[in-house]
Amino acid sequence: MKLTKEFTIFLALMALVALLPLFGAYPVFVMKVMCFALFACAFNLLIGFTGLLSFGHAAFLGGAAYVTGHALLEWGVPTEAGLLIGTLAGAALGLVMGALAIRRSGIYFSMITLALAQMLYFFFLQAPFTYGEDGLQGVPRGTLLGLIDLTSDLTLYYVVLGIFVLSFLLIYRIVHSPFGQVLKAIRENEARATSLGYNVARFKLLAFVLSAALAGLAGASKTLVLGFATLTDAHWSMSGLVILMVLVGGMGTMLGPILGAFVIVALENKVGNIGAFLGRTTGIEWFNGLGEAVTIVTGLIFVICVMAFRRGLIGEFQAWWMRRRAPAVAA
Repeated sequence: MKLTKEFTIFLALMALVALLPLFGAYPVFVMKVMCFALFACAFNLLIGFTGLLSFGHAAFLGGAAYVTGHALLEWGVPTEAGLLIGTLAGAALGLVMGALAIRRSGIYFSMITLALAQMLYFFFLQAPFTYGEDGLQGVPRGTLLGLIDLTSDLTLYYVVLGIFVLSFLLIYRIVHSPFGQVLKAIRENEARATSLGYNVARFKLLAFVLSAALAGLAGASKTLVLGFATLTDAHWSMSGLVILMVLVGGMGTMLGPILGAFVIVALENKVGNIGAFLGRTTGIEWFNGLGEAVTIVTGLIFVICVMAFRRGLIGEFQAWWMRRRAPAVAA
């Protein structure tokens, strides 16, 4: 595997994440960030490297979350089997939705994915095994391979970290493989890729299924971490949230979705505390209700990123670094 600067930075970042619990970091919060980071990386594989904008990726996250939760709670399967079942459920949903959606392109593709995801959402709303608006509660963590007890947050932390690292390595290998180069060619010029003899529909469908499977793994891991699965996981707003994560971090970059997921999840969890602090220090009552208006804050961030950081945070940093190095290279 080619050791690029992005890959080196990722390894250093993961080494730092492995040490975070030793410095007092809350394990459940960091695990939630890693689950959403995996979700964002899976979505970035589709939009950033294949050029397909899906508005229905919440279906894979929510579907796998429900399937994994039901398998662990009702069927009593081992934890590793529950994660595998959830991943396969995401891949199966991706195969069905992708086979229907890739028949169209552009906005029509996006609308088909949104419509199919909403159909699945209303199915989950009425299905008895999802418990409706109450959600699937009390999902047990169980043990890993029958040996490692996952009831401890710290133990599960390193399991989720391992899942995230292996998934990122898989995405990295896909992007830097000949298959990934074909996906980039489809993103840049689909007609030219077709003229070169590539079966574009097959490549797009495979990319869609891989992205759905990884999103399913993220949903399965999230259920294992939090112990529940709710309708929020499958709602259309979750699809919008993952788009925001990728755009904030940097679409088409390897590290951008990770940073974007951290920014958005941190805001959702901490904006209330920030508002309370600002309310106390400034005396302005409006800040105290900032926690309930988190969608306004994330929407404002989206507008700022679109207007000022169109490449995302990582993308803008890479562009700045290239401009900075250009004079030195020319000299």
